[in-house]
Amino acid sequence: MSKPFIYLASQSPRRAELLRQIGVPFELLLPDPHEDAESLEAQVPGESPSAYVQRVTLLKLQAALKRRARLKLAPAPILCADTTVALGRRIFGKPLDEADATAMLGELSGREHRVLTAVAIGQGTRLHAALSASRVQFLALSDHAIRAYLASGESQGKAGAYAVQGLAASFIARISGSYSGIMGLPLHETAHLLSNFASLGGMPAVKVLRP
Repeated sequence: MSKPFIYLASQSPRRAELLRQIGVPFELLLPDPHEDAESLEAQVPGESPSAYVQRVTLLKLQAALKRRARLKLAPAPILCADTTVALGRRIFGKPLDEADATAMLGELSGREHRVLTAVAIGQGTRLHAALSASRVQFLALSDHAIRAYLASGESQGKAGAYAVQGLAASFIARISGSYSGIMGLPLHETAHLLSNFASLGGMPAVKVLRP
């Protein structure tokens, strides 16, 4: 590819959609079948949610950097991100099954929680990272509402067992922070990181609008 671009090392269609929204050209750099990508998200006992999400993001970036080198792909900056939902110091990742999703939504019902998304961009020895923290207030959810939501299948693979941009929007009374960060890629922080990377010569032709 002759034009400058970045690699997006994420299987999330939402992150791809958000990068397109701000006009960033990218190519996907996904884990190989033999890579145990899920193991990177294992929690460390006693770890805070913010430390957890930043550590996992850097692990994903390190794996992606090795993947690009192993596949002998064209050099380009690599972007990784990770999102977690936190209720106090408790980390709510992707639900293991329907029972786990039911328990998560029951815990979040009628309460305020945090959504933390870490994003990192790296190439060679250069690395830029940022953390977005938002607060979300859920309405009290009935058992029927939770069952109906789970029946939609939308909770699968989502941190905290819900997607802010989907049917679960009706559960949310108030948001404080970054809507795109809650979706999975905080665009303000991402644009800032991309601009800093471009200023160092890592991505000279990618234009990111900044206020």
